[in-house]
Amino acid sequence: MILADAMRGLLAIDAAGGISVLAEQVAPGDPIRYANALDIGPDGTIYFTDSSTRFAPREWGGTYQASVLDIMEQSATGRVLAYDPRTGRTVIVARGFSFSNGIAVSADGQLLFVSETGRYRVWKVASSARNIGIGNGTDQASVLLDNLPGYPDNLTRGEGGRYWLGLFRPRNPAADRLAPYPFLRKVLLRLPRALLPLGKPYGHVLAFNEHGVIVETLQDPSGAYPETTGATEFGGRLYIHSLTAPSLGWLSL
Repeated sequence: MILADAMRGLLAIDAAGGISVLAEQVAPGDPIRYANALDIGPDGTIYFTDSSTRFAPREWGGTYQASVLDIMEQSATGRVLAYDPRTGRTVIVARGFSFSNGIAVSADGQLLFVSETGRYRVWKVASSARNIGIGNGTDQASVLLDNLPGYPDNLTRGEGGRYWLGLFRPRNPAADRLAPYPFLRKVLLRLPRALLPLGKPYGHVLAFNEHGVIVETLQDPSGAYPETTGATEFGGRLYIHSLTAPSLGWLSL
């Protein structure tokens, strides 16, 4: 099993439970500070997100607190990395994301779909890109879904060309209004977490295709299954991810 560990980087677990570190830095002096999500291309390349080079969970009170700080600050230091298991080398694919989060590789391995949580959108990035800045204008990266109604989190490839996306919470108008005011955002960062404008619980997962067309949207306004961070489609079922639920939810497709 390959996993992204927010504290340690990219890890591998063997059948006996032994853990080895595949990547903990891009280069000397450039550590992976917030490994978040990954997917594996047809050629074995492991693509994964490093959500913030500013706020490492180890140093800022854990994964949730670090993510809130990064999104509120809007410094856009998130990036997408690629690890080649044949060479053991890690390179930067793209940078400049406001909290790069979920990632999914297209079926042919040519594209990467990347959630940008802090700006409510999903990007389409060429898997062949190297060290591009998404804000600089490039034909190797473009916004596929924009102005989403919530904070996009995990991305997984489903059946029939679908890609499933979880919206952690709905957008909060108060947080949106603070976007042009960095001083007020700094003030908010010093408040207790309960006072931050993060939106109310609301269950929401959706599916889109490679052209950015929404093909499924499943919602629970009651938020009974809270903080839906994603969904995994397998064997005729859709398993729903949650950050805080004490159980694993699923529904029949």
